[in-house]
Amino acid sequence: MISKFLAELSNDYKNLFETKIGYDVIIYAGVKPDVKEIHAHSNVLCIRSSYFRSALLNIWAEKKDGKFIFRKPNISPQSFNIILRFIYCGSIELSNLHFTDILELLIAVDELNIHSLIPYIQEFLIEHQTEFLEKNSIEILEIIYQYETFSILSKFCLEKICDEPKILFNSDKFINLKAPLLELLLKSDDLIIDEIEVWENLLKWCCAQQNLENDPTKWSNDDITKVKTIIHQFIPLIRFYNIEPADFYYKVHCYRNILPQDLILDLLEFHVVPDMKPKTNVAPSRKSALKLNSTIIESKHILLFVSWIDKKKDPSHYSRRYIPYDFNLLYHSSLDGFNTTSFHKNCNNKGATIWVAKIKGSTQLIGGYNPLDWNGSGRKNTRSSFLFNIPDGKNISNTKMRFNTPMCAIYCHEKHGPSMGDLYCPDSNIWSYRTSKNIIGIPAKFVVEEYEVFQVVKKQLHIFP
Repeated sequence: MISKFLAELSNDYKNLFETKIGYDVIIYAGVKPDVKEIHAHSNVLCIRSSYFRSALLNIWAEKKDGKFIFRKPNISPQSFNIILRFIYCGSIELSNLHFTDILELLIAVDELNIHSLIPYIQEFLIEHQTEFLEKNSIEILEIIYQYETFSILSKFCLEKICDEPKILFNSDKFINLKAPLLELLLKSDDLIIDEIEVWENLLKWCCAQQNLENDPTKWSNDDITKVKTIIHQFIPLIRFYNIEPADFYYKVHCYRNILPQDLILDLLEFHVVPDMKPKTNVAPSRKSALKLNSTIIESKHILLFVSWIDKKKDPSHYSRRYIPYDFNLLYHSSLDGFNTTSFHKNCNNKGATIWVAKIKGSTQLIGGYNPLDWNGSGRKNTRSSFLFNIPDGKNISNTKMRFNTPMCAIYCHEKHGPSMGDLYCPDSNIWSYRTSKNIIGIPAKFVVEEYEVFQVVKKQLHIFP
């Protein structure tokens, strides 16, 4: 019979770490004036880290008075103590650390080859520091993309930028992006943006590197040579054949002096000759951005709506790369007339719909989902209908949603617009919300500036033999 006393063993190693009895390694961590002397044991370090094993067994570590000396100015004392505690005790606590401290720790762990911690720390950041990662994807990717072992974190940041590329292209920091990182982004098939915008932003970046005005009519021959040299490596990454003819003529052809002439000739033939195919192997089309015909909402609102329609607890369940529904604009009050006759003419017999209204004099949006239809007269029963309130239409973080009571979920009438639950939408722009328990914060009475109704159509899953 073998008895296991792992807890006792772990506690003994913890005491060894804290007391440093018999230490034979001295580590100077940090830079002056914050250098700290840290003590450790070579046998423990050899077993737990390939970095220290190589240093100690191959005797390339400095040795003085019988003790090994390591100088690590690029690793803070805090990070080194956390790493040593893990080496000795097999435990690590990250929840009290700031994001930048955890990222610094990750880089230190990579340098010291503590392999088991590398994926753990990345997954911790994604799970517990999601908001910070999303807001600072560009800066973080600039730091980590050069580390091959940080693939989990790199993939997360890259996907975030690909889902919302305007985070990158509209940033003041875009023109300072390093060329290898820009190349990595432009290689992605998942960059959700029209190709002409990719081209225009590449030009903006190239001109910024040479301090040139982005106007080819003002370039000298020397300027043309400079831009041609810097843009050369990115040309194969632009999906020129996916650019619309008008955009090609007005926004690409005018830069013909910096593009390969055979490419220009092929593109001219492709756009002018009917049914002409590309003459060369071209990169696949990028995943198209969500085309949303709306003056009220953006794609980020659609992601929220889809999570509610499918009753997903996580509002970020879907990404822009995969949205399981199409949203077709049926009715816009400013274009079709703000009256119930126009509403029913455009929305009856169209199946499931979602509507969004902007409250006059504010940025507040309210709306609702009808999984049935708007034709007929009277109440309709469903458990899938809901109302929502977005206090600030541009900020979806404070959104509130509530499913309607099934028996009175939908109200259809020729003199009513999208009435549902406790919300009444008569034949005017003055609507009311009549409830004793206003959980989601829709005003009791308000004036609608405009509203839109979208048909919600489930996308077909194509299965190929």
